[in-house]
Amino acid sequence: MPMTDCEHPNSYYLATAQGLVERPQLKGEETCDVAVVGGGLTGLSAALHLAERGYDTVLLEARRFAWGASGRNGGQLNSGQRQDPMRVARLMGPEDSRQLWDLAEEAKALVRALIAKHDIACDLKDGHISAAWKAADADYYHRLADTLQRDYDYAPIRALTRREIGEMLGTHAYHGGALDTGAAHLHPLNYALGLAHAAEAAGARLYENSPVGPLQQGAQSRLSTPQGSIKARTVVLACNGYLDRLEQRIAGNIMPINNFIIATEPLGDEAARALIRDDVAISDSKFVVDYYRLSADRRLLFGGGESYGRQLPKDITSIVRRCMLRVFPQLAETRIDYAWGGTLAITMNRLPDVGRLSGDIYYAQGFSGQGLALTSLLGKILAEAIAGTNERFDLFARIPTPRFPGGTLLRRPGQVLGMLYYSLQDKL
Repeated sequence: MPMTDCEHPNSYYLATAQGLVERPQLKGEETCDVAVVGGGLTGLSAALHLAERGYDTVLLEARRFAWGASGRNGGQLNSGQRQDPMRVARLMGPEDSRQLWDLAEEAKALVRALIAKHDIACDLKDGHISAAWKAADADYYHRLADTLQRDYDYAPIRALTRREIGEMLGTHAYHGGALDTGAAHLHPLNYALGLAHAAEAAGARLYENSPVGPLQQGAQSRLSTPQGSIKARTVVLACNGYLDRLEQRIAGNIMPINNFIIATEPLGDEAARALIRDDVAISDSKFVVDYYRLSADRRLLFGGGESYGRQLPKDITSIVRRCMLRVFPQLAETRIDYAWGGTLAITMNRLPDVGRLSGDIYYAQGFSGQGLALTSLLGKILAEAIAGTNERFDLFARIPTPRFPGGTLLRRPGQVLGMLYYSLQDKL
């Protein structure tokens, strides 16, 4: 039925959402083959692919589907992992690095295929620029483009000079960069809502406003919510930055951080093209990344700034507007119509944390700001592993994931001091 009391935070994405419907709370006792906890992109993809394999699947979301980062993010469908392939090769070896690159390519293709198969209207557009904030960063992007072309057979990327990037963007802030025409951008909330409809059509049972308490393990796991409970042979934890204390064995592997986005008033075609000539997405090389793109109705959606507490700051507009004006000072008089934030999860090495715990519990988390494509793929890979095909799952599970020093108790103070130091370097 149509939603009457939406709990999604106010955002440009909410204002332009399609297919936003209210689903029931879990009430009473049910059983299933697989219970998926977390209604973001990982959980939605896992539920869809499990249901398509014939598993009796229940998906439990504490609030509304895509309420978290899945429905609030920058919408950038980028290539690769959060770390470049050279760093992944140093960590895991060249063979695993190549396989992880190829899987990230499959992740982008999967998103495109899901959009086409399920007719999801989410404003998919091609192209992404990595923009060099410092001169040394331009050299790095040029080396990266060369490496990807030569060693990873990736043709859709090329280096950009300072002159070229200045012609493509209405700013003199950057020293060069790289253009990736194999990457893309989209409306993330509408994409996630499309996956929810697809999972439901495949036979998964979807419940909202059903937060899960501590898991009770035995021959089957028991998941309790305020008004109901589920008994399941297998559990998938897809909570990411909202895991909190639900599973202490993996909570210390990630740290939640907050990120922010603003949306300007509609700029019109000419002014929008003056900012981003080719309608691609952009992210820069700063430690606290600026990322931005144009919406379908020609607004600038600009993300920037971070915070590390549990509460979002009250004046998000001022925080992000300062970042935007460093890049586009010509927007000083432009009205800001929307401002919002959300919580994502990072790992120490900025690579996904994937694994299986005793009690037949699978998990994927810690996408570190590059989850739009990888979440969809890992939902599929989790379904494969539950069905007994583990090769691709095992590759992700081999990624070493160091715990934050001090676990959940002390991870925040030390990490925050470090992140504040590096964010200061951005300003200098």
